[in-house]
Amino acid sequence: MSPVAVNGKTNGLHASNGVAKSHPDGFGTRAIHVGSEPNPETGAVIPAISLSTTYKQDGVGNHKGFEYSRSGNPNRNALEATLASLESGGAYGLAFASGSSTTATVLQSLGPDAHIISVNDVYGGTFRYMSRVAAENQGLQTTFVDLESADDETILATFRSNTKLIWIESPTNPTLRLIDIPRIVSLARSTPASPLVLVDNTFLSPYYSSPLLQGADIVVHSLTKYVNGHSDVVMGALILPAHHAALAEKLRFLQNAIGAVPSAYDCWLAQRGAKTLHLRMKAHGTNALAVARALQRSPHVEEVIYPGLATHPRNDLAYRSLSPHARKFVDQYVAQDGEGGFPYGGMISFRIRGGAEEADRFLTATRLFTLAESLGGVESLAELPAQMTHGSIPPAERALLGIGDNLIRLSVGVEEAEDLVADVDQALEAAVKASD
Repeated sequence: MSPVAVNGKTNGLHASNGVAKSHPDGFGTRAIHVGSEPNPETGAVIPAISLSTTYKQDGVGNHKGFEYSRSGNPNRNALEATLASLESGGAYGLAFASGSSTTATVLQSLGPDAHIISVNDVYGGTFRYMSRVAAENQGLQTTFVDLESADDETILATFRSNTKLIWIESPTNPTLRLIDIPRIVSLARSTPASPLVLVDNTFLSPYYSSPLLQGADIVVHSLTKYVNGHSDVVMGALILPAHHAALAEKLRFLQNAIGAVPSAYDCWLAQRGAKTLHLRMKAHGTNALAVARALQRSPHVEEVIYPGLATHPRNDLAYRSLSPHARKFVDQYVAQDGEGGFPYGGMISFRIRGGAEEADRFLTATRLFTLAESLGGVESLAELPAQMTHGSIPPAERALLGIGDNLIRLSVGVEEAEDLVADVDQALEAAVKASD
């Protein structure tokens, strides 16, 4: 399998009417054009939806690149080309029917009796698959480690001869801990096992973070979230760099053999959503910074967790982890803003003063923040991780991770910032007044 071509070229240059550009195209340009070249037969500027499950062959084995839609579909191929282009450093994109099936495929590729190291504050569904499904079905052993705070010696002590993978989320879900990806990559490369390093980049999206440029081997996304961005698709994806051709081929085989592939229509929707990813992520980030500042000002909030805040203890790492294109945007924003801090994605977690009752009253008092699971859509959402997205994690482990009954997670949408701030302020007042 050759690297996914970017507008017919693997070097990232965009060609228009056969004329090559003299410089690499920017993120937003790639989002709009890669995988969406005008149809040579009709001139259509948007890909058609190809619903056919099978394709005519001119002779046995003589076809136009498609045989059966589980193995390949024009819309899925187009989306995968877009994804490989957007995740800087990527060459291979593979789309799956959900983020969970993406996780399952990666872990199944490790074979029986493998050992992996995972960040301890991992998404509840990932924790469930590692500790319940993979552990029982393939003998997977997982060591959960605080990859943010543990020193090098502690992390290195968890490696074994059969350690095949390190699973990173950064920021983590839901406490938004930041992992120094180059540091973990360096530790992994220094061991005899030299495991692969995978980064779940869902929370920041390819816009704010480029883990492959930081040395990661695999990037995983729940496309359901920011990449699609409209809360109407369930899908996942893997992106790999050019030097992992053999691994990409293995994962492509499993993608087809297991069959957890997305529909043509879902691929079309996700590709449409990706075209505005750069615009939405800027709005998510600036709105989240405004809401985080408002939460900081409130006497009804114990703690605000948003790495873009100047007061966040890992704010320097947040800035260093920015992708090249996001850093350009952030630098321009900071120069004009003057208040300190910078946009760093749309996710905020905070601890409301009180406990579960106050949290519940806040979540039912909001007008614009809808009480719902998931994240990354244009609309703002709010949830209580301890009882919702992370309910599958045992209570004792949740407590150690800081996922208490007063921890609220916000997915800040792209509505008007002042409206979101007003909604948070009134909901906090309502939650506290009711408890007085």
